[in-house]
Amino acid sequence: MAKGRYLRGASRRSLLQSFGAAAVGITFSSGLSACGGSGGGRTVNVHNWDTYIADDTADNFRQATGITVNYTNFASNDELFAQFRAGNPGYDVIVPSNEYVTRMAQAQMLQELDKSLIPNASNILPEFQDAPFDPGRVYSMPYTWLCIGIGYRKSKMPANFVPNSWRYLLDSSQFSQRIAVLGESADLIRLAAMYKQYAPGHIAELTNIPEAVLSQVEQMLIRQKPHIKQFHTDNGQDLLVSGEVDIVMEYNGDIAQVMRDNDDIAWTLPIEGSMENQDCLCIPANAPHLAEAHAFINYILEPQPGADIAEYIQYATPNGAAKALMPEDYKNNTVVYPTPDELARLKYGAFEGDEVSRRYEEIFTRISAA
Repeated sequence: MAKGRYLRGASRRSLLQSFGAAAVGITFSSGLSACGGSGGGRTVNVHNWDTYIADDTADNFRQATGITVNYTNFASNDELFAQFRAGNPGYDVIVPSNEYVTRMAQAQMLQELDKSLIPNASNILPEFQDAPFDPGRVYSMPYTWLCIGIGYRKSKMPANFVPNSWRYLLDSSQFSQRIAVLGESADLIRLAAMYKQYAPGHIAELTNIPEAVLSQVEQMLIRQKPHIKQFHTDNGQDLLVSGEVDIVMEYNGDIAQVMRDNDDIAWTLPIEGSMENQDCLCIPANAPHLAEAHAFINYILEPQPGADIAEYIQYATPNGAAKALMPEDYKNNTVVYPTPDELARLKYGAFEGDEVSRRYEEIFTRISAA
């Protein structure tokens, strides 16, 4: 889920803002004011993870279609879902992760896609044409796929040490106050449950977690909290690069981005396994600019725009035509594209109903308040 290529001295978002919206054809806003459009022309209101698009995508889209992109950010799926509880605030395209596609669809927060307006869906790789969380791709088009692992500073580890277990973040004082973990309730709790249930040769299921395990997870994370510097939202790689922490729970693409600029940073997938996610392009119910929303999604699925985005954000693309345009060092990067052995250790987290989601949120609230 969270995302963005690191640029020396500034995040990509701040860099774009320093250039000015006109320079890149995109309007940034931390609130909903951007959804009002700009200058009376055709607009599309895109709500995405921070720094999760190429710097020239919006301007190229405007030049190709005449449609201006108004771009706002959210920091977590929990935040995104909460923003839609009272109805669509005015967005046309949003980018929830896999289980939240299910959750938002069941809550009638999403609109069915008109596939006739998205012919570039044919560029999607066969293995992503369908999805267990959205059978038939009724509500979603895949944007990226990713997994969660551990980023760390090699210089801050013991000699020849690789922190290849969730224990070092969730159940150990070894890196006390030099740890950052995800602040998204479902992901954090499921990964902690995977660690608690782990046995050699076995990866715990991410659904139907027993109540006894959830209780153990809560107690463990409350004990661990004094050793955790931050429950981060979409900026773990920045905390690592700035030296605020030495080890972080983070998405593989985020760590791949900063590894390109910093030889001291490395990545590992824990022995207990981890979560695989897809971030998806969706149109929320009551989108004010429906034709423009479909046009934006279709454009993103074109080969060159898709390749530009993948190159810029360093996340794995489900767009086969876009991947074919990518350099070999991207296609062969095992941080971006895990090895077959690592893929075998990944599982999707499925939406199990509002009651289970609320249970995770309540547990995380108690952990945060401890």
